[in-house]
Amino acid sequence: MSDIKLIHTDTAPAAVGPYSQASTANGMLFVSGQLGIIPGEGKLAEGFETQTKQALENMKAILEEAGSSLEKVLAVDVFVMDMGKFADLNAIYSEYFTDHKPARAAIQVAGLPLGGLVELKCIALVD
Repeated sequence: MSDIKLIHTDTAPAAVGPYSQASTANGMLFVSGQLGIIPGEGKLAEGFETQTKQALENMKAILEEAGSSLEKVLAVDVFVMDMGKFADLNAIYSEYFTDHKPARAAIQVAGLPLGGLVELKCIALVD
């Protein structure tokens, strides 16, 4: 078994709890849930669409820091406060995952940290 490596980048917001932005071992990368927090500001972007884009950008930055990319994502879990925003979520998500469409789950939740409207996490391959 290879060593576990913890991933951190300043181009994504710091973890809001006692965890890492991501961890990697044995060619697999596990990205922690990303809210629509603006890096460097520590506050949520305004509105569902903007938070969704920011959360995807945060996830992308962590993937790239780890030596991976959106094209190497195997699965994404999406947590949303309002499943009525599912069509909006899909429209934005499809801008990031065009030809490559990883497995995905979308789950409506009762609450997210910091009052977020959407949170995404993923598993990817890493070189």
